Amino acid sequence: MKTIRLTAAQAMVRYLANQQNGEGEAFFGGCWAIFGHGNVAGLGEALHAAGDDLPTWRGHNEQSMAHAAIAYAKAHNRNRAMAVTTSIGPGAVNMVTAAALAHVNRLPVLLIPGDVFANRAPDPVLQQVEDFGDGTISANDCFKPVSRYFDRIMRPEQLLTALPRAMATLRDPADCGPVTLAFCQDVQAEAYDWPVSFFEPKVWPLRRVQPDPLELEAAVAAIRAARNPLIVAGGGVLYSGAEGALKDFAHRHGIPVAETQAGKSSLAWDDSLNLGSIGVTGASSANAVAEKADLIIALGTRLQDFTTGSWGLFKNPTRKLLSINVCSYDTHKHNAIAVLSDAKVALTKLTEALGDHAVPVPDAALKAEWDAAVEAVTAKPADSNALPTDAQVIGSVQRSLDENAIVVCAAGGLPGELHKLWRASRPNGYHMEYGFSCMGYEIAGGLGVKMALPEREVVVMVGDGSYMMMNSELASSVMLGHKIITVILDNRGYGCINRLQMATGGESFNNLLDTARHVIPSDIDFTAHARSMGALAEKVGSLDELEAAMERARKAERSYAIVIDTDPLPSTEAGGHWWDVAVPEVSGRTQVQQARRNYEEARKIQRAGD
Repeated sequence: MKTIRLTAAQAMVRYLANQQNGEGEAFFGGCWAIFGHGNVAGLGEALHAAGDDLPTWRGHNEQSMAHAAIAYAKAHNRNRAMAVTTSIGPGAVNMVTAAALAHVNRLPVLLIPGDVFANRAPDPVLQQVEDFGDGTISANDCFKPVSRYFDRIMRPEQLLTALPRAMATLRDPADCGPVTLAFCQDVQAEAYDWPVSFFEPKVWPLRRVQPDPLELEAAVAAIRAARNPLIVAGGGVLYSGAEGALKDFAHRHGIPVAETQAGKSSLAWDDSLNLGSIGVTGASSANAVAEKADLIIALGTRLQDFTTGSWGLFKNPTRKLLSINVCSYDTHKHNAIAVLSDAKVALTKLTEALGDHAVPVPDAALKAEWDAAVEAVTAKPADSNALPTDAQVIGSVQRSLDENAIVVCAAGGLPGELHKLWRASRPNGYHMEYGFSCMGYEIAGGLGVKMALPEREVVVMVGDGSYMMMNSELASSVMLGHKIITVILDNRGYGCINRLQMATGGESFNNLLDTARHVIPSDIDFTAHARSMGALAEKVGSLDELEAAMERARKAERSYAIVIDTDPLPSTEAGGHWWDVAVPEVSGRTQVQQARRNYEEARKIQRAGD
């Protein structure tokens, strides 16, 4: 057996650089790194030597560079990914939030935090977490609950099994998610005689799970028996590349489609059978059909509560649920008729089995009425001096872009408004992190999307609260030459949660800056802040000025930030559905008491057990 002598870190880097997807592309688009003790000597040296074979990208925050890596994978529909390495201690733990985000959203990312000395000779080292009752614990154990696969590399040769297991997880359609390889710092520098064959290029094609014939037969029977079926398109449609198959299936059989946050852009917004978003942030057209549907075809969705209206949306007492998913865990939720299958394969086989079977398409007036409602709420207000709403800003941004643009967002009130109102014409034109709804994802995510799809314009829409949580990768976008446009909506606080607080009977408390405790009123200059990181920036005073600024931003050669003040109180009333947010049973305030009565009445519509 021919061998080559390399350090463990060199072996890891060489192995990662030789992994390919089914299209023959390098699976890893690079490695994000913030070096510190625990990874600078071992992995740092190995990455430097790798050069462009596995390019290293420098971030400003461990969490945000992991967000960029995750967004990169999502923009590639999980067909490519990135690695992220950090020092031990706080550098590693900073990534735990990002690991949870990737876990919830089922997105691939390889996390390589440095770890303590395997030989324990210098214990306790700087930043080491000492567990008084367990000598094997380090800070990296925090990753275990939020990793799909976790391993601690304590000997070089462990990589011979750990790395293939990591790749198998990253490429598995069902188990896809974050992999954490905690890499002991002394082991990184240790040499080993590696089999040369270990580093031969390896192709990891997309595995298309085939449906069981009996499960497929049951699905066909359910569809044939349904008079008012509805497809709920989730992120699995995009990850499968099933957009064309979905359109063919829907039109051949007359079945309308509603989209989740992750599934939005599966069909063009103006497709006659695309009824728009569904659920708590859903379109009136989609929700009206969902309420009466006798068969819900859940296609590549995990049926999160925002999708199901906390399981109060599907009101037909005879309704059945058909779940098509690559993950068995998801197919069996709520006593569904389960089909374990890749979305594209399932749609193709269902179409073959159904033949000419079709049901009457929904009344076209439903979609027309919703489209009119969207036009109304996104139009410029008659009073040009009034603070614009989020919906009106969305309208101005949309009017300023072409159909190839990608909008990126994550948390706050904007995801709900965008889910309802954004019109995605092309697949992946809508990039929303709403599985974990993680504030601070937006700008780093926008950078990751731009790195994945440099030919498309990327616009990040972010509230002032989320911007303040994490903004440093705006500087990285400038430094790396990956231009993004960031629209900062300043409503002076956490406007979304303030609305929820008031809707559940609470007083406006500790959410808006002007009603929170302060000695000196907040006066943040977002424009100056963005400029200080190298971006071009300006503040606008109206929607007309916003659209003019968008034109300048599109022509600019580097990242551009546009700030606009918005009204924190309004949200789009059209569409939507009840969401289960528990209200206190006991309160001395009449508003809370009434909100509790309303809550108890609303809970009667839930069908969580079936």
